Amino acid sequence: MSLIESKIVPIENLRRRTSIESLGFRTTEELACMKQLIGQSRAVDAISFALEVDRKGYNLFVVGDPGSGRTTYTLEAMKNRAAGMDAPEDWVYVYNFDEPGEPVVINLPAGSGRALSTSMEELVEDLKVNLGKAFDNSEYEDNKAQLVKAFQESVGELMEGLRAYALEQNFSIKRTPQGFVNLPLVKADEPGDSEEAPAGEGEPAQADDSEAAPPKEPAPATREMQPDEFERLTEEEQSEIQRKSEEIAQRTLETLRTMREREKELKEKIKELEGEICRNSIQPILSELREKFPENGKLTKWMDELTEDIIENFGMFVAATRDENAEVDFSRFTVNVFVSNDPEGGAPVVRETNPTYYNLMGKIEYESRQGYLYTDFHRIKAGALHRANGGYLLIEAENALRQFMAWDALKRVLSSQELTIENLGEHLGYIPVSSLRPEAVPINVKVVMVGTYYLYHLLNLYDPEFQKIFKIKADFESDMPRNGEMEYSLACVIAHFVDNDGKIPFTAEAVAEVIEYASRLVDDQDRMSTQFNRISEILTEATVWARMDGAESVGLRHVKKAVNEKIQRSNLVEERYRRAFETGIIRIDTSGSAVGQINGLTVISLVDHTFGHPVRISANVFMGQEGVVQIEREVKMAGPIHNKGVLTLSSYLGRMYAQDMPISVSARLAFEQTYGGIEGDSASSTELYCLLSALSGAPLRQDIAVTGSVDQFGGIQPIGGVNEKIEGFFGYCKSRGLTGTQGVMIPIQNVKHLMLRDDVLDAVRDGMFSVWAISTVDEGIEILTGTPAGRPDESGEYPEDSIHGMTKACLRRWVERSAKFRRKLSGSRKKPGEDYEEDEQDNDDEEGSRPGAGRLR
Repeated sequence: MSLIESKIVPIENLRRRTSIESLGFRTTEELACMKQLIGQSRAVDAISFALEVDRKGYNLFVVGDPGSGRTTYTLEAMKNRAAGMDAPEDWVYVYNFDEPGEPVVINLPAGSGRALSTSMEELVEDLKVNLGKAFDNSEYEDNKAQLVKAFQESVGELMEGLRAYALEQNFSIKRTPQGFVNLPLVKADEPGDSEEAPAGEGEPAQADDSEAAPPKEPAPATREMQPDEFERLTEEEQSEIQRKSEEIAQRTLETLRTMREREKELKEKIKELEGEICRNSIQPILSELREKFPENGKLTKWMDELTEDIIENFGMFVAATRDENAEVDFSRFTVNVFVSNDPEGGAPVVRETNPTYYNLMGKIEYESRQGYLYTDFHRIKAGALHRANGGYLLIEAENALRQFMAWDALKRVLSSQELTIENLGEHLGYIPVSSLRPEAVPINVKVVMVGTYYLYHLLNLYDPEFQKIFKIKADFESDMPRNGEMEYSLACVIAHFVDNDGKIPFTAEAVAEVIEYASRLVDDQDRMSTQFNRISEILTEATVWARMDGAESVGLRHVKKAVNEKIQRSNLVEERYRRAFETGIIRIDTSGSAVGQINGLTVISLVDHTFGHPVRISANVFMGQEGVVQIEREVKMAGPIHNKGVLTLSSYLGRMYAQDMPISVSARLAFEQTYGGIEGDSASSTELYCLLSALSGAPLRQDIAVTGSVDQFGGIQPIGGVNEKIEGFFGYCKSRGLTGTQGVMIPIQNVKHLMLRDDVLDAVRDGMFSVWAISTVDEGIEILTGTPAGRPDESGEYPEDSIHGMTKACLRRWVERSAKFRRKLSGSRKKPGEDYEEDEQDNDDEEGSRPGAGRLR
């Protein structure tokens, strides 16, 4: 068997088929499976452990590709775990009677928050009725009137005593707008001598509720002293009158002070009366309210303050009762149910799909009233962290990181384990704005964040707090093993899809095709994809095609049609490339042979479609010292990995041909008709074949496309996208006509990755297309040229008719020509009177590094 025949990959190795018999059913209706996540045992264990740990910092970061079931499974696991947990407490905000701008938060047993709110609303209505009746009662008015009467009598006694004292000192007390005035009295000479006082003069001061009645009129035998009479008195008499007046004034001040104290006592007694009546009226209601709710320090304290505030402001209840249209604000006596939990519902599980700062942290809302912004404790709204308190919160990492201040705020809460609601304007505003300062809520929540590998590594690298907060990682794999057990498990997934969504059973053949499609998604015969969203798309579309076909079950043809139609909807760019090839715009030879030219294979990846595309690689070689130059690299169209592969070529040439002589060669490699960036080293072996062809003069087959990376020793290394590359070249050959000699040469390591389309398999089965798997450059160059690569003998020389022999012969000729040219050039540069003596041995040693070097003597 020749080398080219021995390296052909058997058709059974081009696609791993699923054994229908090993599945053990005819349709999915026969399957009875439990719903479970398959192929993610590592992630399942990590999630289960993370949900059990109840310690600070043990939050969970779920890593995986979108569509792997990471979010769906994690959410289900959280719900299952939360169902067996106790429901956390309710939280309510109430009015702070001491500091109205700092609402008080109170924790209550689960379900008690709404009950307290309802009870408080009923309390307000009951208080209106009870207090209205209590203060409309005649008993209250009678008791109040008795207190006022007693006060007036005591004030009258005080004024009567003051009047009597003044009369004893021959003075009368007269009330003026400026206050009380003391007037001295004198005896009347005759009864008719006393002038009749004008109306209102000489009358005692009148007392209202707060002042005593003035003393009675002086006896008719006295009258008020006139100013001229006072002037006629001696100084001693004037001083005596002045002294008595001051004593009476002092006595008057003391009496008035006593009257004010009695007035305060009256008000206090009235207040005590009202308080007693109010307390007796509301005590039964409040006692009933206290009995409804268990002992709670903060709630008890607030109810005590509530009781005192109701007593102090009972008038608002009475006013509301007497006038139904009166605008009275009773909101201070109600409750804002901040977070309410179902006592039978277990711990909360919250998924926040829009994790903005306010959606996570809560907010204080404002209402515009006549151009002013108004708020109160009823407008404090809970965020996702509040609602998930005592349970679990799931957030998509990318969404959280995109929101302003959301990530920093989340870290702060998880570190401090308490949450204070603050509006962003307070952080960003230059002028402090007065607003509510709600009391902080203690937070005990486990946050589960779902993200990609890229985000996880970025956070680890740039955020030093990340590892302290998210100590557990659940890693979702992108693929899973393909064995009998996992194939059956995937069949169960299909059965669950049928039960929940499809409603049309899948045949065993259709299930087998889906299993093979799952292997094709990861380009591996021994693995299957865990991107269940992509598998689900095929299941959905196959079901639709079966329904349109009127079939009772989804068969093999429906799955194949779903796959082909899905590709057809996305391969417009691929068809344009193919059309350009068919019209000759893109030059790709699929027959014949050529020196220094070969068909390489590339992969073009779009958002929704990936396809293989052949590319013509050419090489020119000539004498020189530049070595191997890749044109795309020189114009910066190639990436670093591709450049690494090109540099490997020079190392290979040196190892193979420069062990006994220097290499003097310049080579140019180019990817013809490529106008975009090139990356990857999968064409390095292809470039090496092209270079060897150009040096040896051996033509390369153009009906074979090549892919594979090469190392410095000539070993072929695996590449990616092998299925797309083979199918891409097959499509070009098919459009021009299959000859039976065409095929693709791949690294032997990639055989396990082959999951080729059926049309390619049919062509291979008919002998119209082949796939060769090689492990060394020597095997590849022999298949491409039909000429043995050649092995060195004991002296290191290759057979003359081998590829390596012809290549080394070419390089040796160039070395000799180069040396001869340098000697000739060196001789033409001698100066008169100088002579050269060259040591042949030294010259041979230095020619490789110092062309034309000689020794001057």
